[in-house]
Amino acid sequence: MRSVRGMRIASIFAVGGLALTAAACGEAPKDDNNAGSGAKKFSACMVTDVGGIDDKSFNTSAWKGLQEAKAANDNIDIKFVASKAEADYEPNLTQYVNQKCDFILAVGGLMGDATSKIAKANPNQQFGIVDANPGDANVYPMQFDTAQAAFQAGYLAAGMSKSGKVGTYGGLPIPPVTIFMDGFVDGVKYFNTTKGKNVQALGWNKETQKGSFTNDFAKQDEGKKVSDALVAQGADIIMPVAGGSGLGTTAAAKASGGKYSTIWVDVDGCESTPDCSAIITTVVKNIPEAVKEAVIKAAGGEKLEAKPGFVGTLANTGVSIAPYHDFDSKVPAELKAEVDKIKADIAAGTITVTSKAQPTK
Repeated sequence: MRSVRGMRIASIFAVGGLALTAAACGEAPKDDNNAGSGAKKFSACMVTDVGGIDDKSFNTSAWKGLQEAKAANDNIDIKFVASKAEADYEPNLTQYVNQKCDFILAVGGLMGDATSKIAKANPNQQFGIVDANPGDANVYPMQFDTAQAAFQAGYLAAGMSKSGKVGTYGGLPIPPVTIFMDGFVDGVKYFNTTKGKNVQALGWNKETQKGSFTNDFAKQDEGKKVSDALVAQGADIIMPVAGGSGLGTTAAAKASGGKYSTIWVDVDGCESTPDCSAIITTVVKNIPEAVKEAVIKAAGGEKLEAKPGFVGTLANTGVSIAPYHDFDSKVPAELKAEVDKIKADIAAGTITVTSKAQPTK
């Protein structure tokens, strides 16, 4: 696998043939422009990863951030183009350079190499990227230490499990995925240590960095297949870190009538999926706020500094766990309090959460 230094969010591997098709430039850009007169508009242009704008995950979140920036400043114009394959990244970024967009946002760590290449070729162009840090002066990195919030989720899952077994799986074994899985299994371990229990975390071994993967971020049947295997091993709570593939798990959990439940990632699953009744909570990555702030600052004439960029943590609310929604009355008050205490301890540095996949500055 190629270098994953800049890979900070998961994407689907491109199908080789797609690179040779007319899809090389993805879909036509979508405009959301305010056609009023007055001052020159500030254009913020977004290139999605291959998951598309409706991935219920990081692409959707980034677009929401642009929409919120526009709502806060009507002098900001926004648009996006959806990549169909990894081969689309460079041409899609380049077309926005040619259109003289003021701010070009790349979404997803697998776009790191393409963004860095185009940024180097256009040193006066301002770029931003979600979940990567290419290290270029004109690319503003927005990264998230999701291991911290996933640690809370692992502790919560261990406390909620009736079978004594919980599970997680990913889309691909890359840093934006495994950082969640590392935090989750460490949270389970912390529960066992503090409670004298032996809840098992299936699907991921932090020490060997080996585990269960769909090798896909869109096919729901692949997600269901992997989670079915974890359920067969006894897991009654599962956290998929696999984009749209994870919807196969939440749908199956919902249909199971309570046999097992799930924990979602990235965007509050009760706001982004139809499967809220099977989702205990979500490990949230606050991409919208990070993107909104970056665009508003840039539109106001502020230079976006590549160093230090932005790293979301529990302390700065860049990551969090979502409300319990339908499970609010099912999560014991004592467990809720312990999960809140863990947040405070991590933010204060009393508990240190580690992962090989944590963001670089």
